[in-house]
Amino acid sequence: MALFLYRLGKFSYRRRWLVIALWLAALVAVGGSAAAFHGTLSNNFQIPGTETQRIADKLKEDLPSASGGSATIVFEAPEGGFTDEGRAAVTGVLQKLETLPDVRGTVDPFATQAQVDQAGQAISDGEQQLAAGQAQLDASRATLEAGKAQLAAAEQQLAAAGAPAALVEAQLGQQKAELAAGEARLQAGQQELDANKAKLELGKRQAEASSAIRFVSGDGRAAVAQVQFNTSINGLSPETRQQVQDIAHETSSAGVTALASKEITEDISELFGAAEIIGIAVAALVLIIMLGTLVAAGLPLLMAVVGVGVGVGTTFALSGLFDMSSISPMLALMLGLAVGIDYSLFIVNRHRTQLLAGMDPEESVARATGTSGNAVVFAGLTVIIALAALVVPGLPFLTVMGLAAAGTVAVAVLVAITLTPAMLSLIGRRIISRRAWAQAEAHNAEPGHEAADEAADRERSTHGWGGMVTRHPVLALLAGVLLLGTLALPAAQLQLALPDGGSEPLESEAYQAYDLTARSFGEGVTGPIVAVGEFPANLDEARAQALQYDVADKLREVENVVAAVPVALSEDRRTAVFQVIPEEGPASASTVKVVSELRGLNDEIQAEYDVAMGLTGQTAGNIDVSTKLGEALPPYLAIVVGLSLILLLLVFRSIVVPLLATGGFLLSLAAAFGAVVAVYQWGWLGSVFDVANPGAVLSFLPIILIGVLFGLAMDYQVFIASGMREAYMHGSSAKEAVRVGFRHAAAVVTAAAIIMVSVFAGFIFSHLTMVRPLGFAMAFGVLLDAFVVRMTIVPAVMYLLGEKSWWLPRWLDRILPDVDVEGAKLVKPGSGHPKHAKAAEPVH
Repeated sequence: MALFLYRLGKFSYRRRWLVIALWLAALVAVGGSAAAFHGTLSNNFQIPGTETQRIADKLKEDLPSASGGSATIVFEAPEGGFTDEGRAAVTGVLQKLETLPDVRGTVDPFATQAQVDQAGQAISDGEQQLAAGQAQLDASRATLEAGKAQLAAAEQQLAAAGAPAALVEAQLGQQKAELAAGEARLQAGQQELDANKAKLELGKRQAEASSAIRFVSGDGRAAVAQVQFNTSINGLSPETRQQVQDIAHETSSAGVTALASKEITEDISELFGAAEIIGIAVAALVLIIMLGTLVAAGLPLLMAVVGVGVGVGTTFALSGLFDMSSISPMLALMLGLAVGIDYSLFIVNRHRTQLLAGMDPEESVARATGTSGNAVVFAGLTVIIALAALVVPGLPFLTVMGLAAAGTVAVAVLVAITLTPAMLSLIGRRIISRRAWAQAEAHNAEPGHEAADEAADRERSTHGWGGMVTRHPVLALLAGVLLLGTLALPAAQLQLALPDGGSEPLESEAYQAYDLTARSFGEGVTGPIVAVGEFPANLDEARAQALQYDVADKLREVENVVAAVPVALSEDRRTAVFQVIPEEGPASASTVKVVSELRGLNDEIQAEYDVAMGLTGQTAGNIDVSTKLGEALPPYLAIVVGLSLILLLLVFRSIVVPLLATGGFLLSLAAAFGAVVAVYQWGWLGSVFDVANPGAVLSFLPIILIGVLFGLAMDYQVFIASGMREAYMHGSSAKEAVRVGFRHAAAVVTAAAIIMVSVFAGFIFSHLTMVRPLGFAMAFGVLLDAFVVRMTIVPAVMYLLGEKSWWLPRWLDRILPDVDVEGAKLVKPGSGHPKHAKAAEPVH
């Protein structure tokens, strides 16, 4: 591999304009494709095969009017409550919303609340009317019975007098007919009264079911309206979302504040915000400080931009073919920027070092590509493996996310090993400042400077951080493990969920809508659960309605359920929809329990009422997604770690180094999880990180963090350990190689880690809420892994183990291919062609 990359670097150096032209053509082609074929991003995290998706599909088929998405707009009046003008403004806005093509209808809070409030009086009036009707029937029945008694007495008198039957019939026939008609009227009246009683009973049950739900708050200052759409929420265009908000805000002219829920206000059409730009600016500053010139600092940034342009552009170009979440291009952007800068930096730094040592520029570029470029390829391969393995859980949105990010990282690697050498050829000596050139030329002119430099290098390796760690390896090891172990403690309390409006920034409309709704109507209103029942065939309307309330009563028996209301019934009376309001918000642990217990009622409801139940809607769907992601974690972790262990075994030809790398990763991963729980779940430092409403952690954060952090951790492991192996294979003792290799890699790894942390940290305050904890986790994880694990624990352990660090069984050494990641076969600096060196003997 080193020889191939050496030749590739030389080709790129000599054919720089061809390489640059090819990458420019790729940028133009991808940009044009993205503009022409891009689709609409969504935050649709549905999983085929789950109950939620199955019931949603059934609902769309059997009851289309109830299958579209819905969102809420909460209106707030000033002190004193809603005036007539305010009510009229709200009603007018809702009527205007109904004219939008994507809006199916709205629910007016004032009209609906009036119906709920009047239901009690209507029931009372109905009971009085029924009582009066019953009294009339009772009086009529008494009169009828009296008539019957008189008729019977008359018949007896006539019979006693011996009157002929014809005479009796002639005298009493009319009276009998009148009594029969009265009996019929009485029966009809009783039937009507019974029917009205049944209706009243249904009304009572409806009022009872609806009593816990309010549409206008008790203090009269808040009203919540529902907007129903023809399509799913995720299918709404940014233009429709903006139209809904603009129309809703028209109530401000009447002194009423309108706040739209997260489903409407969420803007996923833009990737970059001010915070992300600040992160990149910090990365640029680090590059300038390290490399000393704007040209040198700008090159890694330019390479990252090209890589991101091609990688993320391709992602957008394919978004019209796949259902793609907003996280997919954002994750690709985050990783593309971070690794794009780092990978180019490693090659540029190696090239600068070789130039300052007097190497020919062309040879230096080729040598840097064959050595550092080789490490870049294997480091990138670990990241790609970790991300591509996201297809294993079989979750569609996660598959797209992983492949998009893996593809962007692959592009970053290609840019680093082709375009970077071409640009270095174009830049020439300007990659180093004039002052540094002057100092280097003066130093290189000194006789015997090479031997002196080597001696000085070995001496300097005993100082600094690496020297301190290797002087006190046991203390460094214990301190590092203790720090990471302490930070990892909160991870035991990790809870997973998808974010709701309560996780939005304090100043956002979505958070204010969530907060006002929760305070005025209860947190459960922000995350209703949709239950769907399949009724028996051939039910009449009355029986179907009664069955609706029987099922609703059963659903209300579940602990922490505030209300369960029938909201729709299909024309054939086979499909019924219920809205279940939990006590707390959609991401709370109690709501997760409610969903589980509601599903636990299925068998009981089936046995008692012959009704098959299922749950759907965003709340149940989010819980299903979180559950599936949790189940996917162990096999995913095993696959990623297993494949990467094999790769590291090939790279370092050692048993200890891959195991040490993986063990260190697990420590930094646990510590990152602990920090995420402390900040985003417990609310520690919430004011610093803009966490207004601590809650469960983003459900797909763990699986993404595992993939990304493992890949990046192996990046730094490759660069740190390859420097040690290079020193070891060129004659240093195992312990000395740890110090020398650490010194050679420390500066560039430190800069690379700071750059990566800066880029990721820029996303902590992203306008996309879901990205924030991910940015924090990745930034904090890389910080810990780079500085505590790779630059403290790893050198301490390898120094303690000495020669054993490079132990490899002979049989395994014979069957492993030699990938030469440290470029040992590239010898004799300044030669036009690499020569082959004798392979180092394995340590046994």
